[in-house]
Amino acid sequence: MDAEEKPFSPACERNRDPILAVIRVWFADSRRVLEVGTGTGQHAVHFAAAMPHLIWQCSDRADYLPGIRQWLGEAALSNTPEPFELDVRGPRWPSITHDGVYSANTLHIMSWPEVEALFAGLAQALRAGGRLAIYGPFRRDGRHVSESNVAFDAKLRAESPHMGIRDLEAVDALAAAIDLQLVEVREMPANNLFVLWRRGTQHTLLPPALQ
Repeated sequence: MDAEEKPFSPACERNRDPILAVIRVWFADSRRVLEVGTGTGQHAVHFAAAMPHLIWQCSDRADYLPGIRQWLGEAALSNTPEPFELDVRGPRWPSITHDGVYSANTLHIMSWPEVEALFAGLAQALRAGGRLAIYGPFRRDGRHVSESNVAFDAKLRAESPHMGIRDLEAVDALAAAIDLQLVEVREMPANNLFVLWRRGTQHTLLPPALQ
């Protein structure tokens, strides 16, 4: 892949700092974080550079890995290992358990069976006491949170019937099934939410900012 072909997402540039402000606190005590659905790789290099205390493990489907490698290679950070090929419905997940898992703008792209598969995989990938952070649009109490999300959801479903903005309550039920307890739902720019879960309350204390 040539330098001019390096993948780039304007949305990643816009939301990276608001997201970082949350995960810098949420993952303050983490040492190894798995990013599910790394996409271009922009978030990975920005977050890993800002949080050198942790190993930021990228993962995505095979067709995304060349672009991710280009971003990681140019950044040359010591805390971003080789990206991991991950299809949430596949049998292969990282064998190492992680202190944290992060994913942004993925659930509305996945089919619902893929969302279920994601949480089934997290049961293996996230250690006891670990933290999960998912960013993106959600419905709440069966309703969209904005008219722009209504339009976005319609666009997604017209593009592919399996896609669509997910109900937060349904996602939280999947989380609860693997002993993830909802800690906070934070409103973010552009009508997105940041949803934070913690696994095994007896194992970890919340950072003061999130208590």
